[in-house]
Amino acid sequence: MSTTDAQNGDIMSIPGAEDQIDPATFEQILEMDEDEEEREFSKSIVYDFFGQADQTFKKMDKELEKKEGKYLKELSELGHFLKGSSATLGLTKVKDSCEKIQHYGQLKDDAGTKDITEEQAQENLGKIIKQAKKEFADVKDILKEFYKDDDEA
Repeated sequence: MSTTDAQNGDIMSIPGAEDQIDPATFEQILEMDEDEEEREFSKSIVYDFFGQADQTFKKMDKELEKKEGKYLKELSELGHFLKGSSATLGLTKVKDSCEKIQHYGQLKDDAGTKDITEEQAQENLGKIIKQAKKEFADVKDILKEFYKDDDEA
């Protein structure tokens, strides 16, 4: 990757981006920017997502720790919410992991087709939430590099 490519708006030139981001979907977001240098519109959408994801992962941790009441239903709904937001931006790995969170919360396997026990769901949820957080951190770094932002978001 050359720094020039990233500066010219080619997010896929950033190492790791090809595994994390669907270029066609993300490009649609970029097309809404009025200024290709500043990219204020797309940056605001992406940074709003950062905040949403951080809050959602905190809620997931709380629900998983609680393990009472309708916590599985809540985890499923949180997974569904984050799946939609990440899909809108083309964040494929985060979207796929959030879909699994949604399924496990419904006591289904990762494909959403077979029933699993609550114990299996708890074990799977612990692993997949940790994985989703790592994928989110990775894609967040890529996006911050794309937007040339070294500050903490």
